[in-house]
Amino acid sequence: MNRNQARFIPGEEIGSVTDWDFGDVDKSSARFAAKLAAQALAEEQAKEALVRQSSFSEGHAQGYAEGYAQGHAQATLEGQRQLNDYIANEGKVAAEAMAQLFANAQAQLAESEQAMARGVLELACEIARQVLRHEMSSNPNALQPVVREALSVLAIDSKAALVRMNPLDVEVLSEVLRQEFSNLSLTMLPDSAISRGGCLVEAAGTVVDGTVEQRWRKTVATLGLEAPWEDADANT
Repeated sequence: MNRNQARFIPGEEIGSVTDWDFGDVDKSSARFAAKLAAQALAEEQAKEALVRQSSFSEGHAQGYAEGYAQGHAQATLEGQRQLNDYIANEGKVAAEAMAQLFANAQAQLAESEQAMARGVLELACEIARQVLRHEMSSNPNALQPVVREALSVLAIDSKAALVRMNPLDVEVLSEVLRQEFSNLSLTMLPDSAISRGGCLVEAAGTVVDGTVEQRWRKTVATLGLEAPWEDADANT
């Protein structure tokens, strides 16, 4: 049978005829259109929200920056104020205390330097004393300049003089001094109380003390020291 062949349908074969209703199609189109409109509205609202959010963010960022700058300035001022208060109060006290400590340290250093200098002088004096003792014991002629100086001072108004010396020094210098001061009437008096290297010269009631102890005392006094000559004797 040819399927393309048209077939006539008799009337008795047609039961009932129902009109085609396009209402469902119209409703679907309306709903679809409404959906599109709602979607478009939602997109528009989303865009507006983004714009508002962006504006808010920019304003928030600007406000944050301004607030940060203001807070930083206030914090700087407060920090400077606290620093000034510290300098005016605790800092001043600390500075004064530090200055006092520095002054005390300087004073202690000066005292130490003086003590060291004095120690050096005392050591030098001790060495000098030992050298002089050795010189006077080994060279009796070391006393001669001392006696000569004393006699030169007294001989101006005197014709006679008394010279007291240690017995060992008298033995060595008696003749030498008489020859040098032949214009004077010299009396050489041995005196064991006088240390070797020293003398006492008397003339017309005047006494010149040329003892070792007296000469040593005057010498160390110029250095600001008190170092008796007898200490050397006690240590030997």
